Amino acid sequence: MKIIAVGWNYAEHNRELNRISIPDHPVIFMKPETALLKDNKPFFLPDFSNRIEYETEIIVRISKMGKNISAKFADRYYDAIGLGIDFTARDLQNEFKSKGAPWEICKGFDNSAPISEFLPKENFNIDNLSFSLKLNDTLVQKGNTHDMIFKVNEIIEYISKFFTLKTGDIIFTGTPVGVGPVKIGDHLEGFIENNKMLDFYVS
Repeated sequence: MKIIAVGWNYAEHNRELNRISIPDHPVIFMKPETALLKDNKPFFLPDFSNRIEYETEIIVRISKMGKNISAKFADRYYDAIGLGIDFTARDLQNEFKSKGAPWEICKGFDNSAPISEFLPKENFNIDNLSFSLKLNDTLVQKGNTHDMIFKVNEIIEYISKFFTLKTGDIIFTGTPVGVGPVKIGDHLEGFIENNKMLDFYVS
């Protein structure tokens, strides 16, 4: 299975990273399957970074194979939504970007993609879906998918031009404003609407 993620998909988040321009198309990167962290298991801080940051995102699960999918039919290709954290080694990312080098390492390291259980998509409006993250019981991120630069169906259309989507693939759809660092002992709780989806600690 593939983990495909979208960067810079919320304008306010782009501004907090000092990105002013709006991308012309979804900015895509990938994480390996070994990045997955499930069942609210603790996230262990790696020793190769001094600044690991959380990025809370709505995720969708692909339910059948597709290639060159039209946006108007894209909702037929995923069956469930969930919540994920795109942990990012921000110090490494900044270093690699300054050198014009690839930065997969800062996004794709082991356990960098905690995910929740999935919920049936029929229970939600994917284009008007609120989600949030609490860090040590303080609200740090609050977003809504209606603020996405590229909607889920547009993302699927774009990705499927380049990659055949297969059953079980997961798409991270971008993070809103409010990203920040974590430290040992932190408690993260993530929500879709009023549903608690994530509840784990940093060790």
